Amino acid sequence: MSGGSEVQDQTEELEQQTQEPLREPAPTAPPEEFTIESVMAIVAHPDDAEFSSAGTLAKFAREGKRVYIVVCTAGNKGTPDPDMQGEDLAALREREQLGASAELGITETIFLRNPDGELYPTLEFRKQLVEQIRRHRPDVVITHDPWRPYALHPDHRAVGITVADAVYPTARDAIYFHDHYEAGLMPWKVGEIWFYGAEKPDHYVDISETFPLKIAALKQHDSQVGRSTELEARMRERAVEVGKEGNLPMAEAFKIVKLRR
Repeated sequence: MSGGSEVQDQTEELEQQTQEPLREPAPTAPPEEFTIESVMAIVAHPDDAEFSSAGTLAKFAREGKRVYIVVCTAGNKGTPDPDMQGEDLAALREREQLGASAELGITETIFLRNPDGELYPTLEFRKQLVEQIRRHRPDVVITHDPWRPYALHPDHRAVGITVADAVYPTARDAIYFHDHYEAGLMPWKVGEIWFYGAEKPDHYVDISETFPLKIAALKQHDSQVGRSTELEARMRERAVEVGKEGNLPMAEAFKIVKLRR
């Protein structure tokens, strides 16, 4: 009897294996390769890109990447001179920005010309940024960190949060701003946002070789730094200080949010 029982057990086990075959683990998809061909810095004012990330932008440009700077305001209130006319200052600052961009090797500089000090994270402003993202299709977007504690300038906060909203999900998703289709602007998925001025950065870029270009670009903004006699020393001290955090001789620092998987 025991032999028959053993055979029956084996038969039932085989039937069960036939009915419920062992499942092999699903193959793990390799991570999507991420390459950087295009970079876009979206900033509030003329000179924001130079103070924050000019060394990094110049490095990307030297590597042959397409590099864009989008300036969101006209910078038409950035002066201590009460007699300066806003339209004159805006024109001056655009010329200064173009000079700075030339020093850095920027592919194109885009001026949105919103009023200085009057930016809010509105849907209309987001649409402006989505248009530039869809038009130029950057792999990396660099901008202000809006969540840094005590980020005091309202334009910086507004730009940072609106860039985040423009990148994800708005520029990516097809139904947002359908009129872009009529202009030939297709949805675009940005790979990474690099926030500068972050409280806890996690990425450091060695700007030892491009630091002179950073200074040359900053000096183009004469209306803002023309009276400074310690600009280079101050910027060098800061770059060295940041570099120590990343074990580099000189650096600019960013908090990276990865979006393309």
